[in-house]
Amino acid sequence: MPQEECVCEGQDKVFGDYAQEAMGPCTEAGAGEYLPGPQEQEATGAHEQGQMGPVGPWATGRVDWGPLAGLTGTRPVVDSYSVTRYSEAEWRHHNQQLLCRAMDEQRAAYTTDLNSREAMETVAASADQTQHNNTGRLGQRAADIHRWRTELERSLEELILEIDMLEAQRRRARHAKIALGIVRNIAAECLSRRAKRIGSDLVRDEVEEELIKEAALVKEVEDLIDRTIRQIEEQQERNKAIKARMEDDWSDKKQAYDIEAINTNLTIKSPTILFKPGATRFPDSQSTPAGWEDNVRDILQTAQEVKAQSCELRALLDGPVLSDCVRDLRAQADKVDRALAQRISQTDLCRQALENELMAVIGKIADTEKLIVELKEAIRAMDAPMKKAQTRLDNRLHRPRIENCRDKPQFGLVDEVKSIAEQVSCLQGQLREAEERLVRLLTVRGQLEREVQIKRNSLYIDKERCQLTRSHYPSSSALAGHS
Repeated sequence: MPQEECVCEGQDKVFGDYAQEAMGPCTEAGAGEYLPGPQEQEATGAHEQGQMGPVGPWATGRVDWGPLAGLTGTRPVVDSYSVTRYSEAEWRHHNQQLLCRAMDEQRAAYTTDLNSREAMETVAASADQTQHNNTGRLGQRAADIHRWRTELERSLEELILEIDMLEAQRRRARHAKIALGIVRNIAAECLSRRAKRIGSDLVRDEVEEELIKEAALVKEVEDLIDRTIRQIEEQQERNKAIKARMEDDWSDKKQAYDIEAINTNLTIKSPTILFKPGATRFPDSQSTPAGWEDNVRDILQTAQEVKAQSCELRALLDGPVLSDCVRDLRAQADKVDRALAQRISQTDLCRQALENELMAVIGKIADTEKLIVELKEAIRAMDAPMKKAQTRLDNRLHRPRIENCRDKPQFGLVDEVKSIAEQVSCLQGQLREAEERLVRLLTVRGQLEREVQIKRNSLYIDKERCQLTRSHYPSSSALAGHS
């Protein structure tokens, strides 16, 4: 880099004095004793530099190794007196290389020192600035998390309130169903009681039809309330599901906010900072900022939609479901009560008429029985005149001979017997007719008595049982589910 090149050039200038000072030993007067001379420095070949050859005049002993071993330096040239490896020129050249290398390394160390100190200052300033920037970013992130967490808290509180209100409506619907069960039992009880009417009163009257309509209406309303309760329970499941999702997201955001708050307040002197190997990795499960914000927006939008559905269901329960059902049930109950009261009045009037007629029939039966007795006495009273006439005729048959003639007394007595016989026959006919009429009157009496008993039984069922049972009919507020 250009800045680094300038720094190095400045460092080279600064290092000049240090280099001259380091090269001092090489230029001193006695340096030729352990450093190469000028002639040796100009030489280029191995033999010109004073390198020891593989075989020399001093190698008087036997040579154990060939020239190749000497050239490679792996084995020394051996004679019978000593072992030698380097020449004196090589020794001086080696000293020169070692001193130059030491000087180069000191120069490089000085450069490294300057570069390191400048780098430390630059790195410290850059690290401080980077930490300051990241602290600002963490603070902004914590503010964003706090903002969305607050929004989640508000929406969560509204949803919890909606869940409580819908739960109250569910309890109200259940109370309405309980009250509807009372209505169903009342209608069934009345139908069952009226089924025990006997004889001619076992008819399909208006009360019966209205009770059947009421039972059918109760069944329809009960089915409607059951469907409404199921809808409320399903809506509550959706409400609680989104509530749990919002609580989980709120908990995650609270934990994330706490972590970001801790990170924002961390300094280089904090006692909790440690090396965390692998902290710079990017896990596969990490989300993007756009995805994170879309997720919380989706949760809030879903919560608003679910809450709107819940409010609509509550409005439906407050409106056409319960109010209309209560109105229809009360209207039908009034129809049943009116028809029942009218039927009781009609039955009672009929009973009174039957009882009055029964009393008249009983009186007529008594008169007929008295007439029969009188007729029998009248018939028995005709026996004496018949006996008298027949005795006269029989006595006249004993007249002697010519005296036994058909005179007017004979014809008169015969006419008398015939007349008495006809009169007795007439009385007997009247007696038979009176006896038959008595039998018919007795039959009518039995029928009237049975009808009176039937009417009294019907009155007991309708008045003492049905009206008493229907007096326990739930009020409109109970049918609406209010406690």
